[in-house]
Amino acid sequence: MHDSSPILMFDSGVGGLTVLAETRALLPGAHYIYVADSAALPYGDKSEAEIAARVCGLLGRLAERYHPRLICIACNTASTIALGMVREVLETPIVGTVPAIKPAAETTQSGVIGLLGTAATVRQPYVDQLEAQFATGKTLLRHAAPELVVAAERKLRGEQPDSAAIAAAVAGLRSQPGGERIDTVVLACTHFPLLTEELAKEFGADVAFIDGAQGIARRIAYLTRCQAFTRPDSDLAIITGDASHDTALHRALQHYGIGRIARL
Repeated sequence: MHDSSPILMFDSGVGGLTVLAETRALLPGAHYIYVADSAALPYGDKSEAEIAARVCGLLGRLAERYHPRLICIACNTASTIALGMVREVLETPIVGTVPAIKPAAETTQSGVIGLLGTAATVRQPYVDQLEAQFATGKTLLRHAAPELVVAAERKLRGEQPDSAAIAAAVAGLRSQPGGERIDTVVLACTHFPLLTEELAKEFGADVAFIDGAQGIARRIAYLTRCQAFTRPDSDLAIITGDASHDTALHRALQHYGIGRIARL
């Protein structure tokens, strides 16, 4: 492995930038490649088979081309469905993203936790396993909020997110039995932390939000400990589909330290 070997971060869109920011804070000297599968956005409304085939295929091509030292699947939906398959076919270390149910269960005072994710994430048996393992004796209320993915993509581009989408997501949790007692919300999509401010206004000041970005960053730092880093060029974003005219996206990527954009 060369000192300039990149850390590759993969997401369906811009949500993984929240993970990139936390990782860069711990590993500022690393070389990063950020991959946004925008052509297939959103993942949450696709079947498990579609997502698994696409993620495995894309990461296989990217690993062969860029020889990353580590791959982070910075997407809850892709991780809960395809993480095991990707680990089976690639020799590169893989870090996934899973709903932060464990820290939420440790944080809640009321015992009622809300979880916002995509439809594909919310229905995964893996979430059932996390609940059984870490939230015994607690109440976990889930709501699929795919509209928040679009809202987050808009906000990152400097547009106003749809307030109706925010309100609908919050109502989807609050309207469930026990929903009025929610004091902790798991943001089980890497897009959703981009909307923390808007969600906080709708939920109220007594609700805490938890996502996995910091934990993922710590895991990446641990797995790359003692490794040497050099950055041969500015960091690279790879976008599926045509983003050549998306100037707002280009500006947002620059804000996250990415100076080059390529199309896959």
